[in-house]
Amino acid sequence: MRHYPTDLLLAVEHVERAIDRGELGVLRAEFTRAGSAASLRRFDSSQLYEGLERLLDGVCQYPWQPLTDSNDVLEYGPVGAVVLDDASVDASADATLRGLLLAWALGNPVTVRSARPALWTTVMDALRAAGVPLPAGATAEPGADVPGVLVDVPELPLDAVLALDCTAPWAHGLLRRRHRPGLSLARARSEDSAQYEGRMAARIRYLLARARRTPHYAALPNVTDTSGLTALPVLDKATLEANSLPASRAMCADGAATGEVLRSGATGGNPRFIRYARGDWDNMVREAVPVWYDLGVEPGDRIVNTLFGGGMYGGLTTSFSEFSRMPVECCTTGQFVTVDDLLMLTESFRANVVLGMPALILPLLRDAKRRDPAFRIEKVLYGGTPMTETDKDWLRRELGARVVSSVLAANDGAQLGHQCTRLGGTLHHVNDDYNLIEVVDEDGAVLPEGTVGELLVTCLQKFEGPLVRYRIGDKGRVVHHDCPCGVSGKVLEYLGRSDGLIRFKGETVLYRDVLDALAELEVSQLQIEVHTEGSKEILTLRTESPGALPPERVRELLTAEFPVLGDWQDFDASIDLYELRVECLAEGELPRNAVSGKVKPVIDRRLAVAA
Repeated sequence: MRHYPTDLLLAVEHVERAIDRGELGVLRAEFTRAGSAASLRRFDSSQLYEGLERLLDGVCQYPWQPLTDSNDVLEYGPVGAVVLDDASVDASADATLRGLLLAWALGNPVTVRSARPALWTTVMDALRAAGVPLPAGATAEPGADVPGVLVDVPELPLDAVLALDCTAPWAHGLLRRRHRPGLSLARARSEDSAQYEGRMAARIRYLLARARRTPHYAALPNVTDTSGLTALPVLDKATLEANSLPASRAMCADGAATGEVLRSGATGGNPRFIRYARGDWDNMVREAVPVWYDLGVEPGDRIVNTLFGGGMYGGLTTSFSEFSRMPVECCTTGQFVTVDDLLMLTESFRANVVLGMPALILPLLRDAKRRDPAFRIEKVLYGGTPMTETDKDWLRRELGARVVSSVLAANDGAQLGHQCTRLGGTLHHVNDDYNLIEVVDEDGAVLPEGTVGELLVTCLQKFEGPLVRYRIGDKGRVVHHDCPCGVSGKVLEYLGRSDGLIRFKGETVLYRDVLDALAELEVSQLQIEVHTEGSKEILTLRTESPGALPPERVRELLTAEFPVLGDWQDFDASIDLYELRVECLAEGELPRNAVSGKVKPVIDRRLAVAA
């Protein structure tokens, strides 16, 4: 059984709180008898967390450390049985206590050779009372022949910082490191399927314990694995909005504020202010770097980053943080990029990668191609909204793009899924170790694998403003997929916004189905608006496409595919209550949100009238 540092942190926190409440009198008495009462301050979960962060370069990624200069990992593991000598009853117990805590944090079984075994039995029992899995522990007589690695823990002044002590040479001796060249983080986790449930359980335990520090989540039930997730309440957007106002700290723990605040809800609804503590931001960046490699980024690439920034929107901010750690050259233009910029950067800086929103970069790339028929781009990475298959084909055919890959992300919870170079359509690899995705019905009940439903996201590595079973507003289905890239496991078929439903003449039409039907006409962007004029309902369908598109052709195709959009109705034909209007626009003419750059897919103004 693998043990996780986060469980030891929870055990230390349990003892720490009990001591603060004046409990564990037996433990205090044992340390006082040993002349080491001051050593109780070593039960400091915050200091231990900081130390383990430095030692492992990410507690929450254990047992791997993704390397930023390549798509490889370091794999960590315990050295095995550890022996600690607490030989003298006259010596301080502090060094042995530090050794025990760190050895257990790294998954090592420990034997303490001591003339005061009651002290160490009491310590181990106090830690085990937290109810989390911990390695084996025992005591032995001084000098007893005990198999294992003898670790000599140096004395440390009691006022010394424990976080620094965790990275001292003796601490490194408790840890085994193995470089895995050619093994990505996604493949390492895929091959670790036998440990999946235990790994997820440890992440869930730690997340919920951290979440309970906030007023909003203080009463969360004690769930210890994935099977218990349904006992947790669903977090909807209205609740998140109410608890994420600038003045609200309902979803924040006590302590100094650190990190970054992002604004979400840019394309509709009230804004949500999403807090990422410093450690949350580090976790997000560490998890994102391997995603960029899997998307097709390689060391030495030269990236034109056109993602939107400003207004506290996260696309440019997060990607800038991630690329700054990678061995790539980045030309960060943001949404203000022009065709002149693009042509200059590809010619003078030999930029070979463009990253951005389809609604922004497709018109730019087509204009660049018109102005310079020799214009080429090797890789196009996109996010925010889907890209049609006809647009992908154009990028490959006309620009020579060998990589066209999608990343799913949200300000609320960062990356949700990504396409490797071997996935296509709307299939995306998911990363349960970062964002655990459930597919549920309208009531929050989990649906069987392969069933389409609404997506709930639990961000397992975000602890300030935790997102637990958050209804993010998207639809999809999760299936198992053995990908040619070498990663086997869950993939998400992303089906767009869950509000992408159009009710017309009492029937339901899906936005995505309409967009797919228009693919043969090379439609890049689609907006559907429903409103009333007097007693008549008007459905206005607006398209963007690279070439001139007759509205009559769009109407003919859609009414053949979706009769409900035409003249068909199941009531008196003499009553004129509905009308379909088609507006065909050139690329770039639909209004974009000033913050996110997205085109709002569905606008139902009947709701505003009804309200």
